[in-house]
Amino acid sequence: MTIVVVGDVVTDIHAVHSGPIAVGSDTPAAIRVLGGGSAANTAAWLAAAGARVELVAVVGRDRAGDDRIAELTAAGVGCVHIRRTDDARTGSIVVLAHGHERSFLTDRGANLLLVPSDVDPALAPGARHLHLSGYVLLDEASRPAGVHALAAARERGLSTSVDMASAEPLRRAGPSTVLGWVRGVDLLFANLDEARVLVDEQDPLDLARALTAHASHVVVKLGAEGSVWASAGVAVQAPSVTVGTVVDVTGAGDAFAAGVLHAWLNGSEPMECLVAGAQLGAAAVTAAGGRPPDNVSRGR
Repeated sequence: MTIVVVGDVVTDIHAVHSGPIAVGSDTPAAIRVLGGGSAANTAAWLAAAGARVELVAVVGRDRAGDDRIAELTAAGVGCVHIRRTDDARTGSIVVLAHGHERSFLTDRGANLLLVPSDVDPALAPGARHLHLSGYVLLDEASRPAGVHALAAARERGLSTSVDMASAEPLRRAGPSTVLGWVRGVDLLFANLDEARVLVDEQDPLDLARALTAHASHVVVKLGAEGSVWASAGVAVQAPSVTVGTVVDVTGAGDAFAAGVLHAWLNGSEPMECLVAGAQLGAAAVTAAGGRPPDNVSRGR
């Protein structure tokens, strides 16, 4: 069974600062250059969980592209469907992280060049599920690739999932438009802010239930407050997993989605899926960056 993940690969210029940013002056920070991108992160966490995963994406024909592919390959992610291009640089993001908060300065770069024909070769026999990063839909240039990926996967009998990605771009696109793009997916992920953009509810379980009008199963991520799952006749809530020191929450949602997906595709019940997601999410916040730390081995 292969999980096909479609979406973004970027270089994270990652700054963990110990206090508020002193605008116009200096703020101490620990700065690293790391591999990132919501789709790439989820693919790496799926591989760490023991899944066979192929990533569909576009990176530049540059040193950053070389490094990102090498990192993902070493993490166990299949990269034969990552296209190299001379027409744009590998995407990059400045991540400003402080405690439970992070902000992004984003240059999508080569991610904007993803097209429908990039997806089709990955939907070969053996592919069982397609997971789409919402960023593909939220960027106008790559949107046709995202819409095509979901439709092509359904035509081939694959199950599908979408992670809604980011609240502000959803707000700009408009709830009805976004829900039209994802209508009919098997599993929809959204955090609390994203879910509240999409439907007019406040309570997490009510949000998840409302979104089942558009997706078969819905997971709303609540960060330190846990998560909820809703589908026909089912509504469950799970707590988060307690961790010691939170180093960085970047990629925690990507790790959570990977844990839920891996459990769900292996037949687990909703509560078990949420617990599996919480375990990977908890592991993610103990280290800087959005990829599995060294103490998380493949097949855990």
